[in-house]
Amino acid sequence: MPINPASVEEATQLLARLGAPPRLLRHVALVGEAGERLLELAGGLHLPIDATTVRVGIVLHDAGKILASAELDAPGGEHEPLGEGLLLEHGVSPGLARICVSHARWAEMPVSLEELLVALSDKLWKGVRNAQLEERFINETAQAMDRDRWDLFVQLDSLFEEVAADGPARLERSRV
Repeated sequence: MPINPASVEEATQLLARLGAPPRLLRHVALVGEAGERLLELAGGLHLPIDATTVRVGIVLHDAGKILASAELDAPGGEHEPLGEGLLLEHGVSPGLARICVSHARWAEMPVSLEELLVALSDKLWKGVRNAQLEERFINETAQAMDRDRWDLFVQLDSLFEEVAADGPARLERSRV
């Protein structure tokens, strides 16, 4: 029977049991800071987001770097399917395990708002803005809420800018 870690703590414990190095645990904590800020501000807009899925997804999104450790220091996409497989092998539900792939391949596949928010957190934590990702999130959120896209654009763009502005400080703390 598939499991879903119900909290950041449970997901972090799972990563540690799977052999996550301290650097990976630090990375997901910093991505989590950006994610928390996004969730806090998105909550004020009453976005239809499952915050637990986002939080746990952020912790698990790079699980494949346990197996593809070279990608802790260098770019690469091998960790994405490896992470999904690793999590499935350890009983994590397919919907949650797929975040290992969808956080990076969101442009190539159907994804939920939660998966897009994980992807956004993974970019914005270090101050990187991705216009295509942000536009997709805004468009799909507007559609899900039956709201005017431009009404949401102004609010969400400001939110993304605010989270990205703290990126350099988070990036500096990742080197500690």
